Amino acid sequence: MAQGKKTSGKAPLVIAGTASGTGKTTVATGLMGALRRRGLRVAPFKVGPDFIDPGFHHAACGVESRNLDTWLTPAETARRIYMAAASAADVAVVEGVMGLFDGRAGAPAGDDAGSTAEMARLLGGAVVLVVDCARMARSLAPLLSGFRDFDPRLRLAGTVLNNVGSDSHARMLESAAAEAGVPVLGILPRRDDVGLPSRHLGLVPAAEAAEAGARVERIIDHVQENMDLDALIALTADEPQTAAGTGEGHGSSKRSPRRQDPGARRARIAVARDLAFSFYYPDSLEALAAAGAELINFSPITDRQLPDCDGVYLGGGFPELFAAELEANADMRGSMADAAARGLPIYAECGGMVYLCRSIDVGGRSRQMAGVIPASARMNDSRQALGYVEARALKGNILMEGGARIRGHEFHWSTVDWPREGTAYECIPTRRSQASVQGFADRNLLASFVHVNFSGYPDAAERFVAACAGRMEVGSAAESR
Repeated sequence: MAQGKKTSGKAPLVIAGTASGTGKTTVATGLMGALRRRGLRVAPFKVGPDFIDPGFHHAACGVESRNLDTWLTPAETARRIYMAAASAADVAVVEGVMGLFDGRAGAPAGDDAGSTAEMARLLGGAVVLVVDCARMARSLAPLLSGFRDFDPRLRLAGTVLNNVGSDSHARMLESAAAEAGVPVLGILPRRDDVGLPSRHLGLVPAAEAAEAGARVERIIDHVQENMDLDALIALTADEPQTAAGTGEGHGSSKRSPRRQDPGARRARIAVARDLAFSFYYPDSLEALAAAGAELINFSPITDRQLPDCDGVYLGGGFPELFAAELEANADMRGSMADAAARGLPIYAECGGMVYLCRSIDVGGRSRQMAGVIPASARMNDSRQALGYVEARALKGNILMEGGARIRGHEFHWSTVDWPREGTAYECIPTRRSQASVQGFADRNLLASFVHVNFSGYPDAAERFVAACAGRMEVGSAAESR
């Protein structure tokens, strides 16, 4: 195993794109795997609220990938997440989001909050720009010059030319990059067998794609053969020049999670983990553990009943694709309904919330779900929501007091006809000013489309764990505002 100076004192490689769809995930995943084959310990990261790409990172380098997001967590928390994971590695690779300067919708003009550029500045990273060159030749020169000069605080260390059609095409592109004075760190020939499969929520999760392992290995081969790994490794030798974060305040979330008093009773929280439910931030789960939770995985698809537990966490995923299997497991649906009836604290996000509904309509067929929420869900033919939101609790719930706010992210194609009684949140999207109400809260139950990262809200993690441990009782009237 390669040894040497740890990444905490090195610059990370930040894989950015000129736009979405340029091949960032392919390049980042392949690079992680190629560096692993070199014997290097790789720390993988993803900018933004992504649950899919990190699965491919893990498949490539065998290490859990961490999300870095200055909306879901304060900037200093994102930096702490990075430092904690990178300190044990030889090299860190950060996959960006969208185009290099594309930030959070709704940010003030000239503000790139939430962008890959913001994260590169925060971490002092060496930016590697991936360009889709399928229909480009000398125009590459002004494109690279523009990206290099747009923000002098960034270090554009080089470019990777993707989808190159021929040797002569490659020579034209190399000449154009030389005109711009930007080093070429890789030339990836066009290939149809190295892309990653996709579906309505983006890329297909690595855990689900039957061919994912073989495809990831082909991607690693492709990158290893066509990128200058020595030059890329050399880029990390420089000390990172970090900038102050621009993340906005999160209230009490600015502190690190408190470690639970060893004498306090730990709460056993059952976490749904299978092909239908897999959308969890690693640092979010670790924040629950730091608050005193013992996390126990279970499968709503295959297990017949809930494990012995004090609470339940149902994350997002693709319940609509496994609706038949979830419906067929009547024992688990009944176990979940019984737990809710007993007042067991249950927290559910997006796909987990759909599972708690009476039913879900998929392709015109209704499938029975757990029946905990008095509402039905249905899949639509178009995306219903995508983006960051700030959710205000309409009454006290197992995460916060009435009137408190929490930041999250939505990405779903399903809709729910929410009951008039028990609405959980007023949600204000960053994309627009118009608010909407959604979710369901009833004493120890909270479910909505909103994905939350508990590492940005340790108070919410502690409140949920306290409810599970029986140290707090949520009163729907007592805490309403």
